[in-house]
Amino acid sequence: MLYHLLAPLAKQHIFFNLFNYLTFRAAGAVVTALLLAFLCGPAIMRRLRARNVGQVIRAEGPASHHAKRGTPTMGGLIIILSTVGPTLLWARLDSRYVVVAVVAMLWAGAIGFIDDYLKIVRGKSQGLVARWKLIGQVTFGVALGVALILWPLAPDLPPTSTQLPVLKYILLVLPPPLYLLFVTVVVTGSSNAVNLTDGLDGLAAGLTAILAGTFAAFAYVFGRIDWTRYLLVYFLPGSQELTIFCGALAGAALGFLWFNAHPAQVFMGDTGSLAIGGALGTVAIMLKAEFLLLIAGGVFVAEAVSVMLQVWVYRWHKGRRGTEYADAHKVFRMAPLHHHFEKLGWAEPQVVMRFYILGVMCAAIALATLKVR
Repeated sequence: MLYHLLAPLAKQHIFFNLFNYLTFRAAGAVVTALLLAFLCGPAIMRRLRARNVGQVIRAEGPASHHAKRGTPTMGGLIIILSTVGPTLLWARLDSRYVVVAVVAMLWAGAIGFIDDYLKIVRGKSQGLVARWKLIGQVTFGVALGVALILWPLAPDLPPTSTQLPVLKYILLVLPPPLYLLFVTVVVTGSSNAVNLTDGLDGLAAGLTAILAGTFAAFAYVFGRIDWTRYLLVYFLPGSQELTIFCGALAGAALGFLWFNAHPAQVFMGDTGSLAIGGALGTVAIMLKAEFLLLIAGGVFVAEAVSVMLQVWVYRWHKGRRGTEYADAHKVFRMAPLHHHFEKLGWAEPQVVMRFYILGVMCAAIALATLKVR
């Protein structure tokens, strides 16, 4: 909004020319998101406490987590508000990249909100039935894929294509039906991966800030023709506006982390985790950087894979030799992966900090692939 209101005034006063610079607006979005999270966070937490919106702790979880029972959840509302608000304030509102990213966050956040509401407010232990949650995610994935095929964001590139890391100017072009499946898997997978990672104080929020900051850099690079020529990657005109969305998301995650750091005063719940995962997956798809998401979000991927592997191996052993044998031959002491390390005796802050380090390493490797071509 500020761009449309103030950038035209640059002809009258040079100060307003700042709003023509993407880096200035991106920095403004980060700071605004941080401040908005700081300001609205306490008010939202008070409202959640007043309505007794408290976290439900699994009985089979680590013993140290039972003290967290009753901590306000659905704090993802802070992240959504602090991401969408600054984005609308600082980004160009005529950018389809921005509009799609905002819609993705709101759509996935709505699914998470319904799940949290049914689980906590209505007292339904399972929340939104997994089948309906998956239907909501798949519906958006298919709709996004169809929209990108019919109205490509990058007209010079095949709409059903994606860039491959490391390789120079190499596109993987998929048939339309397979591309729809690919987009749906990316959106659903990223959304659920963040949801599975959100199990320790500050873990998902900190990793979100790292990953969102990384994709802010990707969006900036892919949207500048001089940088794309130098780095031998494809130019995506207009994609640089996603720098503002990703910057706002990083700022919102850091602002939320102020309240979510150990010992957490609030949890993001499915409202936040599904919104974050859906938004980041959509950003990666629009930037044709799905494989970079796999690398940069390596910790999220590891968390999701640990759950899938644990479930598959358990069911396989149970089918062959029974429940007792399956219990004795689990791959991890507990899944997702962060709980495995807690069971090994690591303190919660220790697990979180070490996963942050791994998150930074994954982000650095993803960024390095831009130069290794």
